[in-house]
Amino acid sequence: MNLPNKLTMLRVILVPVFMVFAAFSRYGTAEYNQVFMLVAGIVFAVASITDFLDGYIARKYHLVTDFGKFMDPLADKCLTTAAFIYMVADGICSPVVLAVILFREFAVAGVRMIAAESGTVIAANMWGKVKTVLQMLTILFYYFAAALGGSADIMGVGLITQVLCWLVAAATVLSGGIYLWQNRSCFMQAK
Repeated sequence: MNLPNKLTMLRVILVPVFMVFAAFSRYGTAEYNQVFMLVAGIVFAVASITDFLDGYIARKYHLVTDFGKFMDPLADKCLTTAAFIYMVADGICSPVVLAVILFREFAVAGVRMIAAESGTVIAANMWGKVKTVLQMLTILFYYFAAALGGSADIMGVGLITQVLCWLVAAATVLSGGIYLWQNRSCFMQAK
């Protein structure tokens, strides 16, 4: 297993670590724990950095593999979806935004499965990467702003995060539509 793939697997391993701290941060409640919120943000940031590094190293040193093409976007989906689930649980993100994200991810996964039947591995496209970066920036803003602002600025953090979540939903719809359009030939080849 090459270095980019190891970084991808590290990101997968960091998902449950992030989830534990996010679950116990309890933002917006009397049990709110700023330290757990900050640690969740730091773990998410480290995981996000591995996303940049694995792609950069794989391209620069020609270490792109089918495993990486498959696992890298899957690791991103696990990480960002977990974060959005906790943001919905915290009452910061609309369930509609989460539903849009999940629908897009299931649709893209379906196209990838159809393509895999014919031996084709479809890598993430630029719009998917834009969507992922926007998701990660939104999540990072939420966790760090909430941790550093504390319970005193719930209104401000919540309002800005909600706006960012709706921007994520728009980018998700756009990237999903483009992805499905670009890979529409997979539907024609499906048995």
